[in-house]
Formats: sequence, structure tokens, C-alpha cells
Amino acid sequence: MRAPTFLLAAALIPLCPLAQTEPERIPSHIEEPPVVVRLDGVSLKLPEVDRIVEDLMGKAHVTGLALAVLNHSEIVYLKAFGLRNVERSEPLTVDSVMYGASLTKSAFAYMVLQLVDQKAIDLDRPVTEYLRKPLPEYPKYADLAADDRYKLITARTLLSHTAGFPNFRWLNDDAKLDIKFEPGTRYAYSGEGINLLGFVVEQVTHRSVADLMRVRIFDRFGMKRTSMVWEPRFASDYSDGYDAQGRFIEHTRKQYAGAGGSMDTTLSDYARFLHGVLSGEGISPASRQQMLSPQIRIHSVKQFPTLAPETTTENDGIQLSYGLGWGLFFSPFGKAFFKEGHDEGTENHAVCFDDRKTCLLVLTNSSNGHSLFKELLEAVIGDRFTPWNWDDYSPYAR
Repeated sequence: MRAPTFLLAAALIPLCPLAQTEPERIPSHIEEPPVVVRLDGVSLKLPEVDRIVEDLMGKAHVTGLALAVLNHSEIVYLKAFGLRNVERSEPLTVDSVMYGASLTKSAFAYMVLQLVDQKAIDLDRPVTEYLRKPLPEYPKYADLAADDRYKLITARTLLSHTAGFPNFRWLNDDAKLDIKFEPGTRYAYSGEGINLLGFVVEQVTHRSVADLMRVRIFDRFGMKRTSMVWEPRFASDYSDGYDAQGRFIEHTRKQYAGAGGSMDTTLSDYARFLHGVLSGEGISPASRQQMLSPQIRIHSVKQFPTLAPETTTENDGIQLSYGLGWGLFFSPFGKAFFKEGHDEGTENHAVCFDDRKTCLLVLTNSSNGHSLFKELLEAVIGDRFTPWNWDDYSPYAR
């Protein structure tokens, strides 16, 4: 009996070169696991970043921390740790509404530069000239009536913290607003100055700062859970604060917009804003260059208290200075811009290295948060250049 044809064919298959087994190929669409790339080129896998954060939080006794990292302008790491409310055991999330504090100032400055591009505001025109009457004739600024130096105050001096004001008037013994030095001659951080510019912008545009920020910044960058005032919808996921001893501090529900620091935001939202700043979205290249150009060199020993007379050359090597709404320094990796946000139960920090398009953003709901920032920036993005002594950094107890 003859073997069936298909059996004979099967027996011949091994002799055919076309039937040899080829090595297994990895599909080209499979991507490498995501990583954070530091300034020095070292790559960290995301679980490594997790371990760094968790270790530092435990050592520093930080209640909740939210961290974002941008590489090449893109958000490559976004994660929250710890609790937004200890009493209710509620976890912090990347969309938890947290108090932005003075991170507000940088976002506000970006909005002002949009107005500069539209020629609604000139950086070097005295702000009193934008008003219907001289600045001291407005009740809030009546204290300046006897000092003509108010006529020298411009949007540039206000955004660069060189207008001569104290941080806040209530820090004066008489709680009155005054001008401490000729505008434009030295740096002294001032919430009063940013709030004055907010007032001027409202007079020029006939719109509130809250509305302007919503339309020009928050909507533009998709910051859906960010506002200059508290909104009831935030109640589903928001963070309370905790002092250095871990005691509860209720989230302040701001009812009035203050350009100097009323913003509520989230990790996700402010990271989107930083993405926009890196690309210069919404402002002209000329305005972006002005924003990140040194307006004044900084020689104060510490940032606070703002009017301390002591000076130093310690930060000349990094050319510590202030731009428009941002602190600036220079590193082997190019120019960096930064902004902090402090309050009881709130410690925030953002720094971006512009040439590398690398940023780190950290928001915390703990007064202890600041004590881990130096180690966090060094470990996660290789930033060993931020002037921590000037920023009055105090490390956690070891």
C-alpha cells in the first residue's frame, strides 16, 4: 500500500531551508519602561523615584507630598503620596486641591505678560498713570501720599520685587504701607507689590484678577481644578494642612482673589502650567525672554526677612537674580527658574532648567515639607545648584 501523499510531504519538510526556525523577534512597538532622566544623564526607573520620596517623607515626617517631573517639557512622573486628611484617612491624589500659596505669583506674572504683549500694560510705565486718580488717593494706598517715590513704581519693579515695599504692611510696627528704598535699586520680596499690580490690572482691564486668571491661564493650560478663590466643587478632593508637630490646619477657603497668593491648584494642573511655560505658550518670545532675564542681582544673605541689610557674594557664582515672577540662577546645565510657596501647613517648590526642559514640582501639605526639598531635588533630578542657604533651608533631623 502506498503511503498517503501528505505523509510523504511531511517527511520532506525538514530538508527544506524555508522551513528553518527563525530566532524570536521582539515586536518593535514594545516601549522601554518610562524613566526620569536627571540633569547629569542618570536614568531612574519610576519605582526608584517612589522609594526616594517615601524614604524622605518618613525621615522628615511629611504628611502628604505630590511630585511631578518634566523631561524635554513632557510630564514623565506624576504621583501623590501620603494623606490629604489624616483624621479621615483620605489619601492625597494628583488631583487633590492644595493651597498654591506664592506659586500664584508666577502664574499671575505670566498673565501680566500676556497683557504686555497686547499693549494693555507697559512694563516701564509708572503704574499710577494707569489709574483714574493718583495712587495714594485710593484708600488702600493712602499711606504713600507723603512719598513721591510711588511715582517710580512700574510693573517691572513689582514683578521683580524691586518696588521698595515690605513683604506685607502688617510687618511694620505701625502696620502702614511704606517704601523702604528707591524703586529699582535692590531686591526685597513683596506680596504687597504683586497685590498692587493685581489692583492696577483690574483697573486697566475692568475685570477681576480671578476672571483674568481663569480665562488666560487656567483655561488655556487645562487647569480644571485650579482657581484664585475656593469653589464648592473642590470639596470632593482637597487637602488640609499639618504643622511641624502634625497638628491639623484646615484648608483656607479663599473668598477674594489675591495676585500674591490666593490660588488653589493641584499637582496635575500646575505641572501643565510648567509645561506651557517651558514652551512659551500664550506669550511672545520677547516676553518670555524678558520674564527669564535677570532684572536685579540678589546679594541678600537670606530671602527672609526681606529687608535685612546684610549682603553676601556667596551666590555670585550662580548669578542669583530675579526675573519677572521667577527667581533665576545659572548652572552647568544652563539657566534655571524657580518659585516657592510657603504658609503654615503648606510648603511648595518648583524649579525648571530651561535649556534641558527639565522641571521638578513638589507640593506638600506639611510645614515639614521644606526640610526634604534639597535632598529630593538632588536625588530625583540631580539639582545641586539651587541656593538653599539663601532660601533658609533647614534639613530634617537625622
